Amino acid sequence: MSQSLQSVSSGQQQRALWLSTFAFTICFAVWMIFSIIGIQISQQLGLNDTQFGLLIATPVLTGSLSRVFLGIWSDQFGGRKIFTFVMLCGAVATWMLTYAHTYPQFLFGALCVGIAGGSFSVGVAYVSKWFPTEKQGTALGIFGAGNIGSALTKLLAPMIMVAAGWTMVAKVWAVGLAITAILFFLFSKEDPQLEKRRREGVKPVPFAEQMAPLKNLQVWRFSLYYFFVFGGFVALALWLPRYLIGAYGMDVATAGVLAACYSIPASLFRVVGGWMSDRYGARRVMYWTFSVSVLCTFLLAYPDTEYVVKGIHGELRFHLAIGVTMFTVLVFVLGFFMSLGKAAVYKHIPVYYPQHVGAVGGVVGMIGGLGGFILPIAFGALNDVVGIWSSCFMLLFVVAASALAWMHFAIRRMERRQFPQLDKQTDLPEAIDAAAAERKHA
Repeated sequence: MSQSLQSVSSGQQQRALWLSTFAFTICFAVWMIFSIIGIQISQQLGLNDTQFGLLIATPVLTGSLSRVFLGIWSDQFGGRKIFTFVMLCGAVATWMLTYAHTYPQFLFGALCVGIAGGSFSVGVAYVSKWFPTEKQGTALGIFGAGNIGSALTKLLAPMIMVAAGWTMVAKVWAVGLAITAILFFLFSKEDPQLEKRRREGVKPVPFAEQMAPLKNLQVWRFSLYYFFVFGGFVALALWLPRYLIGAYGMDVATAGVLAACYSIPASLFRVVGGWMSDRYGARRVMYWTFSVSVLCTFLLAYPDTEYVVKGIHGELRFHLAIGVTMFTVLVFVLGFFMSLGKAAVYKHIPVYYPQHVGAVGGVVGMIGGLGGFILPIAFGALNDVVGIWSSCFMLLFVVAASALAWMHFAIRRMERRQFPQLDKQTDLPEAIDAAAAERKHA
């Protein structure tokens, strides 16, 4: 355990973790607000799918781009202050949404609301400093479960919107975020590393030094992983209510409940992903994540299709389609493995870059968040151009398969560098065991 953690009690660790998790949950609920209110706004303004996709994705853009400097500021000035600042800004922006009337005004308002999504890199930098390396996977998994704020919005916002309109949703969410900011500031403490720096008079790490690890290709490989597991999660969390309404003819309340069946496992099981990454290794968890995700997105991508076969005694007709039940099951499984992957990606960062968690975590979070911005727009554009509802899953299949391929070949290259004899032997476990034994007796 590092010197800065020697005087930290278990109670202090738990308080920092659970306060941060609660705050991130509320931030995420605000960040996803357009997944519900955007439906009514779209009807109000008569938007097409591409315009709707841009509207719901715009908060994700701000939340993504802000993660880099917010993560660095958290390392430099302390996560407690930056977290509170982010929440207060998000609360003001959400309240101001109620004054928008035109599409450009809504886009600008959504851009401002997106600051709430930047809270993730702040929380990662803050929480990781309270725990030793061997416990960071579990701790960050619990913190990341704050993604369940998406389900909170999907379950509660439709009821408020149906009863009092989308403006009331914005007001309630704004007040809730402001109260959370105040409570967090009052009950949280500065992280132990910051306190240690202040006692010793050590200056914060310069910005250029914080950004130095970004020259490593490995950081960008981690970013592609997060582009799918988090960006894909955010994109589907935003898009699924619209998808269910259009593809299956549901009302907004029912669509919100079923979309929550995706958001809940994709959030809560991040805790399991953190624990599994600590126990079995983040690399193995990433293999499980991408393998199952490729299978699920392939099945979900298959469009509602009718086949006509000219048989001997006439035409034979086959109808292939995924019903609501099977769709819900597949999306639940996809969300579950995405949640494991989200935790596994962030298990890598404090291990490989312990002195640059804010910068590296911020960049990885930014790229992941940009996935949540780019993908909903792409989903809407594919709907308008291709005209097939399942085209969104076709795109996700390509992203997941690409990430799996890059990860596998990168790992194989590392194994060959460490164990050159792998090129001559076909049984991987035996080759590694033999190499290890040879080194031990050398």
